[in-house]
Amino acid sequence: MSRVLVLGGGFAGVEAAIYLRKQQIEVTLVSDRDYFYIYPTSIWIPTGEVTKEDVSVPLDKLAMKHGFQLIVDPVQKVDAKSKEVTLKSGRTLKDFNYVVLALGQDKLVHKGMENTLSICGKPEEAVALYEKLDELVRKGSGKIAMGFGGNPKDTSAVRGGPAFEVLFNVHNYLKKKGVRKDFELTFFAPMEKPGQKMGEKALLMMDKMFKSLGIKKQVGIKISEFVEDGIVFEDGSKIDSDLTMFISAGTGHNILSNAGLPLSDANFVLTNEYNEIEGFEGMYAIGDSASLMGPEWRAKQGHVAEVMAKNVAYNINAHMQGIDSKYSYMEHLNILCVMDTGNGAAFVYRSEKAGKMIPMPLVGHWMKKMWGWYCRHSKLGRIPRIPGM
Repeated sequence: MSRVLVLGGGFAGVEAAIYLRKQQIEVTLVSDRDYFYIYPTSIWIPTGEVTKEDVSVPLDKLAMKHGFQLIVDPVQKVDAKSKEVTLKSGRTLKDFNYVVLALGQDKLVHKGMENTLSICGKPEEAVALYEKLDELVRKGSGKIAMGFGGNPKDTSAVRGGPAFEVLFNVHNYLKKKGVRKDFELTFFAPMEKPGQKMGEKALLMMDKMFKSLGIKKQVGIKISEFVEDGIVFEDGSKIDSDLTMFISAGTGHNILSNAGLPLSDANFVLTNEYNEIEGFEGMYAIGDSASLMGPEWRAKQGHVAEVMAKNVAYNINAHMQGIDSKYSYMEHLNILCVMDTGNGAAFVYRSEKAGKMIPMPLVGHWMKKMWGWYCRHSKLGRIPRIPGM
């Protein structure tokens, strides 16, 4: 019987394991942590609206529900040619017919990044953001700077949305506490038009929001370094900050960059539109691990990762059955999200044909809350999956 090894316990890896099991295929999933973390709803951890546990789903529960084997042990090495995987414990995994690489990505390192925290980094950093913000609120005043960076070698590897979401949520949190007037909030990014992927109309709307909420903005100047009390830029300017949140752009995962695989300029694994790694029979890369094909505005998002995962499950099953049929992710390539603001949200959509940003006061916030509930319970099989989600 053919066996599949899935490396990674995030959106791409978990979805691949679930859908492979739907095809009655034997699956082993390897993860470096024992829970599936719902990053899109972790934006509320810094303001105390949810806890880390609220946005985490135990992987053993998912494994038991769907019937895949689970190994919690970080991947140490991947040998693409032999399909052998070495884990941190020293254990070697081999004799798998198919290997699905879904380890995510690494982050570009900037000087002084130890002086920052990220909502898109390790889950513990989101908790640290909460603790630091709580400390400042108890103090009664402070300066907070939040932003994100880019990767000139791959524009798809930017995580801008969560930075906007946390910033707007912090604004509303401080307002509810009655201390907003005593805090200085600043958004920063090195590119001239951060958020441009959403379209020109969305950029204008974002600028209006910044002005109406009293949030300062510094963009278009490269970051020189992060220091204990702020951010220094290449032109010598500085943003003073008691709390700096920075989402660094992605780059290829170091494990996969040394696996003997074909790589993009940004060290992401090169695949075709079916997520096959050409020249490596039975090897696939999905989610943030894969180099994303498509237009300049393309972005690595969870829903694209899940489409890739479902497609690969179908493609592997078809290959096993000797069926000449494959699914491509290209027709599903778009930007789609509900960008939460704490007291509402904005529906953001971008495709080859259109770009929209539609305000959704109040109801949008609860829509995103409901999506988080749906994500958790549908993956646990407690409620039906909605087609296309």
